[in-house]
Amino acid sequence: MKRVLISIMIIFVALGAKAQWDEEYRMEIGAGLGMVGYLGDYSSSLTKNLQPIGSVVYRRVFNPYMALKANVGYGKLKGVRTGEKSYYPNPETLIYDFNNTLVDGTVTFEYNFWPYGTGRDFKGAQRLTPFVFLGLGGTFVKASEKNVFTVNFPIGVGVKYKAAKRVNLGLEWAMHVSGSDKLDGVSDPYLIKSSGLFKNTDCYHVLQFTITYSFAEKCRTCHNERE
Repeated sequence: MKRVLISIMIIFVALGAKAQWDEEYRMEIGAGLGMVGYLGDYSSSLTKNLQPIGSVVYRRVFNPYMALKANVGYGKLKGVRTGEKSYYPNPETLIYDFNNTLVDGTVTFEYNFWPYGTGRDFKGAQRLTPFVFLGLGGTFVKASEKNVFTVNFPIGVGVKYKAAKRVNLGLEWAMHVSGSDKLDGVSDPYLIKSSGLFKNTDCYHVLQFTITYSFAEKCRTCHNERE
């Protein structure tokens, strides 16, 4: 009888430890900080003229594999063209530089390849997971002459790390394909008319580090819970 009681106590301790470390949460909120770079008629480099960008992040977690993330960022788009490497039909665009304000808002669908482990203590669980994402967003650029608002399509990759039960760290890179050729303030300097989403339109890429806080814990005993 004594052995049975000891066994039952061990089982309850184990279940309690699992409940303590194996929580799942519906939502995350946090912030991001990183660099944004312009890609277009006046730059094709991923490393030149990078500018800081900050963002607010909200994530709705559906299950360990899938989530929906909203991201609003504020930064700068900068570029310089001296005209020595490319021929521009319009002489006024041979020497040109810009430093425009960027406001970016996106909603992306995320897929986790190896989600955070469950059923083990926190220290022994899988805490690192890579993910991919794509979505839809809007881009507002405040230029010196004329402001621009256009749609953008973000696609990217990243990795998340479960630093604590409610603290999540992330590093992600995204390419934003816009529907406009005026993010740099100049339209069609090669005199090749932009059309569609991918023909002669401006792009920008964002590399950012994020930190989020998990909340709205899922109820494991609510069998009629709606996801």
